[in-house]
Amino acid sequence: MSFVLEKIGKTVGAETHIADVSLSLDHGSLNVLLGATLSGKTSLMRLMAGLDAPTTGRILIDGRDVTGWPVQRRSVAMVYQQFINYPSFSVYDNIASPLRVAGLPKSEIESRVRQAAKLLRLEPYLDRKPLSLSGGQQQRTAIARALVKQADLVLLDEPLANLDYKLREELREELPRVFSASGAIFVYATTEPSEALLLGGRTATLFQGRVTQFGPTPQVYRQPHDITTARVFSDPPLNTMRAQKSGGTMTLSAGGRLDTASFFSSVPDGDYVIGFRAHHLGLEPGSDDAIPIPATVSVAEITGSESFLHLDAGTHRFVALVPGVKRLEPGSSVTAFLDPRRVLLFNEAGTLVAAVPSRQAA
Repeated sequence: MSFVLEKIGKTVGAETHIADVSLSLDHGSLNVLLGATLSGKTSLMRLMAGLDAPTTGRILIDGRDVTGWPVQRRSVAMVYQQFINYPSFSVYDNIASPLRVAGLPKSEIESRVRQAAKLLRLEPYLDRKPLSLSGGQQQRTAIARALVKQADLVLLDEPLANLDYKLREELREELPRVFSASGAIFVYATTEPSEALLLGGRTATLFQGRVTQFGPTPQVYRQPHDITTARVFSDPPLNTMRAQKSGGTMTLSAGGRLDTASFFSSVPDGDYVIGFRAHHLGLEPGSDDAIPIPATVSVAEITGSESFLHLDAGTHRFVALVPGVKRLEPGSSVTAFLDPRRVLLFNEAGTLVAAVPSRQAA
């Protein structure tokens, strides 16, 4: 099955919820919708499902226009971040419920439920009630109920958002396996760039109801088309500063210089914006061509194995993510080092001009 959105728009009164979105999703693909809260992820999923009708544009399934079709006429299943299970039903009965509504034979129901339970590792819990399960097991049950329908399109709207860290990590590792075994088109909404990277597939970045880029997840992360996409795909927020290139040198507004003979030699002289992520700024040089930036510590946040350092460099506030416990007092002076291989170079309009090809996804 192919699923295509052609210039889809959705307005409610004077508000634009979705604007000019075009996406083509292939059979058996995993597609991530990445964006902040209120960026339009849920609105777009509701249009895909047929719960809402678009104001403009068309929705095509295998080339057939289904724009006006309600959800009942579409082969679609949806999983939300809340654990939507029937508390009085067993896990088995929860998974089987849509099949019974559809009137399938008992043998078919038994086969599908057992298959889904095996895929989601729920076999030991089939006789239990949902309230006796952990949060992760409850969400597995909800996902199994969606998969058992064998829908062509499965929509997951931040399904792990209400789980604790350990359960999120556990399910994040398993979901790609589940998706691969199903063969359906999956659309997975998340606010977390790390989750998009872990899931892989293809990612569409959303900002204010618009898709800013859609493509293989590592490519969108490494080579964002513009600074808006780079910001959507950065957590903590993308660090930026201005840069002026003249001849073989690029002068940075936060201090320091970049030798353009090794980096961005083909870029013409002029004014630019440099973007870089928190884990590309450290307290150790890392390489001979690292750019030193004098800074003052504003806040040090220790997360356990890593520390977030909020640094003031002139008029700039940067965030650095460094390994280990760094107990630095506010006001202390440090030298931060920027790896020039990791920077993204944008023109003043915010369009990506260059990214060093050897840069890895880390």
